[in-house]
Amino acid sequence: MVKLKEFLKRKNIEFSVKRYISDALSAMATGLFASLIIGLILKTIGEQTHLLFGENLFSQFFVEIGAMAMDLMGAAIGVSVSWGLKAPPLALFCGVITGTMGATFGGPAGAFVAAAVGCELGKAVSKETKVDILVTPAVTIVGGMLAAKTIGPMVSALMSGLGAVIMKATELQPFFMGIAVATIMGLVLTAPISSAALAIMMKLGGLAGGAATVGCAAQMIGFAVISYKENKAGGLVAQGLGTSMLQISNIVKNPWVLLPPTLAGAVLGPISTMVFKMTNVPAGSGMGTSGLVGQISTFTSMGYSWNVILSVILLHFIAPAILSYLFYLPLVKWNKIKPGDLKLDL
Repeated sequence: MVKLKEFLKRKNIEFSVKRYISDALSAMATGLFASLIIGLILKTIGEQTHLLFGENLFSQFFVEIGAMAMDLMGAAIGVSVSWGLKAPPLALFCGVITGTMGATFGGPAGAFVAAAVGCELGKAVSKETKVDILVTPAVTIVGGMLAAKTIGPMVSALMSGLGAVIMKATELQPFFMGIAVATIMGLVLTAPISSAALAIMMKLGGLAGGAATVGCAAQMIGFAVISYKENKAGGLVAQGLGTSMLQISNIVKNPWVLLPPTLAGAVLGPISTMVFKMTNVPAGSGMGTSGLVGQISTFTSMGYSWNVILSVILLHFIAPAILSYLFYLPLVKWNKIKPGDLKLDL
């Protein structure tokens, strides 16, 4: 047992929740953004310019490269997950193959599983033989393929089933589920876990996707606004268009700072599902206002119209800012949030 622990430590193999839920899943989000999400944005630009200006080479080109980027999602996930797990070069490059195989049999969740299993096995045998250039990629690919065909489909079915239940429940109980989805997805976005990866693996779209986007936007815009006095314009942009995860260390020190944007999301969730009936596609449901991906994907789901544009501006930007600040003021008055509690080291 002692020798096994020493071996795993030497190989940088660690079986823990943080390792796979935080590190690997966050890395997966990077791969998703570099393939599926940016591909969706480029494809949407091509489709919308085609509608505005008719058939043209610009639109065709953007639709083509967007679709190709989306198709290569598995490869991007494989490399990003392997990188997140600190794979050696040979195992890292094999992530292109294991991720692709995983995506073939189990979608994004399958790509994650296949890449993670293949990577860890590749790390275990890396530089243990004189023919490392053959052994490491062979073990990585074979292990990844076995995981892709056995574990991947089960994990994918589980995540898709969970997403389907959430979406159906949101349609049946839009008030309570609007609160729940907006709150939970918002908290996941701010925590060191990838809400984008989670939403995509669950295929979280429709009304539930719209509520998730509102909840995530509330966290980002909320933190950006209530911390403006301490972080100025740099903090406004970093949190409002980047990620509210920047506040995680401050949340650990004083959990009260998490309350204003969370309450804002809880209030806006049912307004999104019942009044404005906002929807979204899985690729943007967990993105909030990060890079405006949540807004672009909302237009992909709901189409472009003045009603949709105004709804997005109100629910994703104006209302979260106002509500978060209103919830923030009494906490300051009651001395629950003090000067410096929201300061970022930018």
